[in-house]
Amino acid sequence: MDRYVVFGNPIGHSKSPMIHQLFAEQTGQRLDYSTLLAPLDDFTGCATAFFREGRGANVTVPFKEDAYRLANSLTARAQRAGAVNTLSKLEDGSLLGDNTDGAGLVRDLTVNAGFSLTGKRILLLGAGGAVRGALEPLLAEKPASVIIANRTVDKAELLAELFCDLGPVSASGFDWLREPVDVIINATSASLTGDVPPIAPSLIEPGQTLCYDMMYGREPTAFCRWATEHGAALAMDGLGMLAEQAAEAFWLWRGVRPDTAPVLAELRRQLAL
Repeated sequence: MDRYVVFGNPIGHSKSPMIHQLFAEQTGQRLDYSTLLAPLDDFTGCATAFFREGRGANVTVPFKEDAYRLANSLTARAQRAGAVNTLSKLEDGSLLGDNTDGAGLVRDLTVNAGFSLTGKRILLLGAGGAVRGALEPLLAEKPASVIIANRTVDKAELLAELFCDLGPVSASGFDWLREPVDVIINATSASLTGDVPPIAPSLIEPGQTLCYDMMYGREPTAFCRWATEHGAALAMDGLGMLAEQAAEAFWLWRGVRPDTAPVLAELRRQLAL
């Protein structure tokens, strides 16, 4: 039976084994998927040992850049992201690195929420790995503009420079912005501590702006609550992104795209318990 794992440290909390088991049952694929706690100082050794027999792996924090360096070849989006969250062993034994995070985000917005990003003004909050992974897939949707806002503006400017060949992308400080946008995506970790990035409520056009938090929890995140209070048309958390990036990885490995709707419903049910 083909073996797959998710590497991380810590990793006990991961929902990936459940998600991929549900995908396998739904699509009739026979596979074994489990967690693998990689040592912080030897991801490469751990991954190399696994891939002597294993077929594929997901990679979560803090190893996405290690996985990027380990891969023998990279997809265009992984190359752009500078990080890998999915490894696949090819027929010749070499490792292909991909990054499905941004594709998962875009699919959650466009398919699950039915929201077209074409011609929209998009504001991305943060300038870390999550934003870097999202930029190429977002710009591929042909938005009118993408603004990267960050506390340290230099970091946002660097990302804008790296991706400006793909579309209209610019940088900003959190407090420079006042005009309403169509989409606000929170890619900061502020929700983990119950905080909201220091942005103006006037960025939300009541009844029009969609707000998306890459974080998720049993209750609406602080950012989702803030968005709802200020009249956002829709406030979404990142649970759908989790399911969709996993489906993208599953498709890469197995050549079958699972239906995420029942899996997402099960994830919500378990979160509520």
